[in-house]
Amino acid sequence: MRCRSFAMVVAVAAAGALLVPAAAGAQTAETPRTAWGAPDLQGVWDFRSLTPMERPAELADQEVFTSEQAASFSEEILLERSRDQEDAEAAAAAGRVVAYNDFWFDWGSSVTTDRTSLIVEPRDGRIPALTAAAERRVAAREAARAGVGRDEVAPGGWIDELSPSVRCITGFNQGPPMTPSAYNNNMQLFQTEDHVVILNEMVHDARVVPLDGRPHLPADLRQWIGSSRGHWDGDTLVVETINRRDESFRDSTRHLHLTERFTRADENTLVYEVTLDDPTTWTQPWTFTVPMVRNAGEVYEYACHEGNYYMANMLRNARAEEAAAAK
Repeated sequence: MRCRSFAMVVAVAAAGALLVPAAAGAQTAETPRTAWGAPDLQGVWDFRSLTPMERPAELADQEVFTSEQAASFSEEILLERSRDQEDAEAAAAAGRVVAYNDFWFDWGSSVTTDRTSLIVEPRDGRIPALTAAAERRVAAREAARAGVGRDEVAPGGWIDELSPSVRCITGFNQGPPMTPSAYNNNMQLFQTEDHVVILNEMVHDARVVPLDGRPHLPADLRQWIGSSRGHWDGDTLVVETINRRDESFRDSTRHLHLTERFTRADENTLVYEVTLDDPTTWTQPWTFTVPMVRNAGEVYEYACHEGNYYMANMLRNARAEEAAAAK
């Protein structure tokens, strides 16, 4: 992961946010081309952003930031997320562990669009309401795990109760869809005439997307990050994904249909737009957009499981608690 010091990012945010207009999706007349004539989207692209996924309640009627608001909002978010503001000794006394300090985080230094949310549809910038069936499903899951944290093992439980990201199967921002998060907000895109490869820094997964019109995998053959197929819509790469096995993205189910759109806006900007449609989860589809910025660096291997003692320790502690209770 790449590292930033807290002092540096606050200084940058206070100096003024880097704003990419909401209309950045309009590509220039000189979109770079590959040797075979397709739009050239290749490179390492950084999707860090302090822009919230949903519009904050206090900005309910405001679609865009002023530059002053953007800088102020960025500074407030960085202070709110800072681990360096918490006293480690006081946290330990309260039973909390401060796992990382700010050295290890890479949230970004500013909002990356003039909009007050990454969500562009619905227009209120909020995720649509859950369906009645989804509300019942969420309530049943919470009731079944009452008193057990999201990444904790229930009495008698096993590792399959832990999230895919904790088990290093999928990354928490890897996608699809790719979403700005705490660190490893980079992906590298490779192209051939009939395939696109999306390599994510988080968990180092390479998604190979055919462009040759072949059908999706059968519905009963589900993969952790789904079955992806792509095509060109003018100069925009469109990737559709179904049959996900990982159902951890915001309460979605195997019925989730993802449509990702990649558009080269200029030399240093790749606009990433995603529409999520799952009628078993949300009352309507919703869309968010992230302007990705060219990163001159490289993507290095993120060895998620190397030195990852979390699962073994979690199970060991759970068994010890059960043994103590049995006595």
